[in-house]
Amino acid sequence: MLFGRKKRRIEHLLVVEDEPLVAFDTEHFLRESGFTIVATVDSVADANRVVEGGDTLDLVLADINLADGSGVEVARNAFGRGVPVLFVTGSCPAEARALAAGCLAKPYAQKDLLLAIEAIEAVLEGGKVPRRLPGSFSLFLGG
Repeated sequence: MLFGRKKRRIEHLLVVEDEPLVAFDTEHFLRESGFTIVATVDSVADANRVVEGGDTLDLVLADINLADGSGVEVARNAFGRGVPVLFVTGSCPAEARALAAGCLAKPYAQKDLLLAIEAIEAVLEGGKVPRRLPGSFSLFLGG
């Protein structure tokens, strides 16, 4: 008998990052970890097009400082459509708690990104907040 992995609630991700190397590394790592990357974009305008486009989207990973505006605008749009957001940024904005599921401070280890996504997923599924959270991560759900 084969034992399969539990089906993820968070599988389809949008990566919003304007630093090309960070975007590439994040996309590659998440794909290798079994996630589906719906798109990787570097602007508010492109991110909002994806959020509004009708593709299955389970989580948005958004940087705050983007060339054409703020990731907060993306979060506001995603929040309005019921899509959770994980800010990945050097400085988490004050309004993040109201718009996002959490905030992971840059720079972060790849394992911390996975732990942050898993924590958000656990709370969205009605579970408890995991005991082990990265030190650079603030979870805004379930608290």
